[in-house]
Amino acid sequence: MIGIIGGSGLYEMEGLEATEWRRVSTPFGNPSDEFFIGRLGGREVAFLPRHGRGHRILPSELNHRANIWAFKSLGARFIIGVGAVGSLQAKYRPLDIVFPDQFFDRTKKSLEHTFFGEGIVAHTAFADPIAVELQKILHAEGKAILIKAAGKKASNAPKAHLNGTYVNMEGPAFSTRAESKIYRKLGCDVIGMTNLGEAKLAREAEIAYTNLAMITDYDAWNEDEAHVTMEMIIQRVHQNAATAKAIIRAAIPNIPLQAIWSCHNALQTAIITDKKLWPAATVEKLKPILNRYM
Repeated sequence: MIGIIGGSGLYEMEGLEATEWRRVSTPFGNPSDEFFIGRLGGREVAFLPRHGRGHRILPSELNHRANIWAFKSLGARFIIGVGAVGSLQAKYRPLDIVFPDQFFDRTKKSLEHTFFGEGIVAHTAFADPIAVELQKILHAEGKAILIKAAGKKASNAPKAHLNGTYVNMEGPAFSTRAESKIYRKLGCDVIGMTNLGEAKLAREAEIAYTNLAMITDYDAWNEDEAHVTMEMIIQRVHQNAATAKAIIRAAIPNIPLQAIWSCHNALQTAIITDKKLWPAATVEKLKPILNRYM
């Protein structure tokens, strides 16, 4: 199965068949919403509206553990996260797409970004936090789609950028101008409020994860641009949604049937606690995560 996390409109795709809404209960509480499950391009897919249908959940209220646990229990081995971001560099313009390969954590939620604890300790490798193989599949399709859409206006048309650093702040307020300028000087590329927790937990769940960072604005550093407003962002989110759907639809047939990348074995050398000491309650809670190691 291929999981997709993003705005409520993402599951309204041409070619999506055999659809149903499915509720998933987890030991970590409720996911953001029910899962919209169907078949696309011959593959089983599951969509999750990140903020719930109707956008009812703040970024800092997202229950990433419940969301990723639910995807794992459904059998997802790949997840594509789509989200709106602000640009921290002039070369990334509104309506461009960045396919980041790094994160810079500005949250205060480390205990909510891991499944472990309660008697079982694990330290997963996270130097390369996204599945590069999946990133390249999506970038190739995104680049081709944007070039085709641009036609003769290629110089001013939206572009797809491979790699970059995503700053994950908490929100819900946008950055101060000082914060935005500091992140920019540090060499970061885009800023958002949602994707880091998904990436960390997907790695622990041995799910290949990558994200499409859809640029809506220049954050606060660019004093020549208007202040970031929700009206501006919503307008550009709708423009970006059609592009994101086209990329996902084109990429899905190119995603391997077998889960054989290194991230699909992330726990093999990560769990420190001797299996004989694993508390039964924690094992039961993490059954979809630990099943292959029991």
